[in-house]
Amino acid sequence: MLQKNIETFIGCDAEYEDAAVVLYGAAFDSTTSFRPGTRFGSRAVRSESFGLETYSPYQDKDLTDYAVFDSGDPELCIGDAKIALAQLEERAEQIFSDGKIPFMIGGEHLVTLAAVRAAVRRYPDLRILHFDAHADLRQDYLGAQLSHACVLRRCWELVGDGKIYQFGIRSGDREEFLWSREGHVSMHPFDLNGLEKALEEMKGHPVYVTVDLDVLDPSIFPGTGTPEAGGVSFLELLNSILMVCRKADIVGCDVNELCPAYDPTGVSTAVAGKIIREFLIGLCAGIEEKKA
Repeated sequence: MLQKNIETFIGCDAEYEDAAVVLYGAAFDSTTSFRPGTRFGSRAVRSESFGLETYSPYQDKDLTDYAVFDSGDPELCIGDAKIALAQLEERAEQIFSDGKIPFMIGGEHLVTLAAVRAAVRRYPDLRILHFDAHADLRQDYLGAQLSHACVLRRCWELVGDGKIYQFGIRSGDREEFLWSREGHVSMHPFDLNGLEKALEEMKGHPVYVTVDLDVLDPSIFPGTGTPEAGGVSFLELLNSILMVCRKADIVGCDVNELCPAYDPTGVSTAVAGKIIREFLIGLCAGIEEKKA
């Protein structure tokens, strides 16, 4: 008998009731400050994920060993950031309310704000771990406070001082760096050094992890809207994410800023897919270890 066509991220076809982790896409890029197109990231990475294996030789585990549900991309109001954020917040809230961990695939980085809004209501003492090339701490960008250039500033307004940890930052205006040095956030520029200490400081607190893939060097990941030279390597990011999965109490996460049109070779989409695969396996393995 023929079955209807359903495209999910590879290995993520469990039933919703059985899943501890729920994927969803955020096909939104209307506040992108340079090159648009990240709205197509979640769709591309699902399609190209079938070029990967479900098995991870890095972790000696298989994604099919765990129950992950891919809920697809909610339909968003592309022309209005407030409405789109509310729609994404609703999806995250539903997943949280059912006792599951939301895993969002962007989309531009502003979409993180929607998930963090939902997370803070459930976890008032939330910490945010942020991997990125850009500080994203502007008060506004050309007058707009809802911009991917301002997303971590908006998140700070929800969680307060000392609860955001940033790694890999190598771009921003002077005011962003000065503001961070006043103690509002813990910024670790240029690389991922200091992550282990930060995880110790976050111990015992719920953690939301947001990965902007332009933290990677553009020689590895050119398919993004705002590439910045001087980024980290694939293995540096991978090992850091796996450390986070082992040591942090992750309650939600996202991977964003893949812009597939700017890398027609498909390499950037493959890199994004592999990061997501490893993140999912590490996250699910960590959940099982905590239950044991």
